[in-house]
Amino acid sequence: MSERAAPFHCPYCGDEDLRPNEQGHGAWECGACNRAFQLKFLGLLARGLQRADNGGDDRI
Repeated sequence: MSERAAPFHCPYCGDEDLRPNEQGHGAWECGACNRAFQLKFLGLLARGLQRADNGGDDRI
């Protein structure tokens, strides 16, 4: 089953007033800053992330 990825906030202004954009599959528009954007899966990281001793995330 393929479901649409739903963003929780606008990546530009951070507002939560989002609605699906009629122009494209997976496109969203923000009512606050009047921008349209699209979520896109780019792929998996080749090396991934590993937890550092100090509790932060460091790349391998």
